[in-house]
Amino acid sequence: MTSEGRGRINREEAETYDDAAAATDWKGPVLVFGLMADTIRPGQTVLDIGIGTGLGSEPFFRAGLLVCGMDISSSMMEVCKRKGIATRLVLHDLTKFPYTFSDRSFDYVISTGVFHFFPDLDGIFSEVARVLIEGGRFAFVAGDRDLEEPAEIIAGPEQTGTDESVTMYLHTLPQVTGWLERNGFWLAGSLQFRVWMDVEHSKEMPFRVYIAEKCGTVPKFYGI
Repeated sequence: MTSEGRGRINREEAETYDDAAAATDWKGPVLVFGLMADTIRPGQTVLDIGIGTGLGSEPFFRAGLLVCGMDISSSMMEVCKRKGIATRLVLHDLTKFPYTFSDRSFDYVISTGVFHFFPDLDGIFSEVARVLIEGGRFAFVAGDRDLEEPAEIIAGPEQTGTDESVTMYLHTLPQVTGWLERNGFWLAGSLQFRVWMDVEHSKEMPFRVYIAEKCGTVPKFYGI
């Protein structure tokens, strides 16, 4: 799905997104929050890139953090707005730089369900590095693959629940690590998991959750 395609998500798709995520056993939000939970404190700030309906931000809101979200889909953000979990929502194409946030303005950045729609994450990681404070943490989910596996998966209408097919991109651990290091991050840990691509559980897709830190020294390894 291109940025334009995500922007065309209609109201019905947005309204049913949370239920569809639950039906496919989407683990991204739980895993991302789990990686952050040992350091977060009430009153800190978190930017959710591709916030959608706010699934990834809800646990951070419940923990007392101030949530800011960015997405290209106005329909998805309308659902998020009704939940009352975000202090600010910004309609913005994630592939258009720079983002509309000041340098070093967030304690954390997360992204739980959108990076598999982009073949290259280098530009996004550069912007994350810019808006994060020194020592800030970045936790996210991306499609995962081994070196010998294809870099793309086509999700047909039976998986997307629409009349369209969507291309989803898988990235290797070394590839993602390279993007992180080039933009001033150290990879603190990662964990692969698999999720059903549709509510009928007809096909699985591999993902990996990552946690990285913006700093000049290697942080402790989380052993995941």
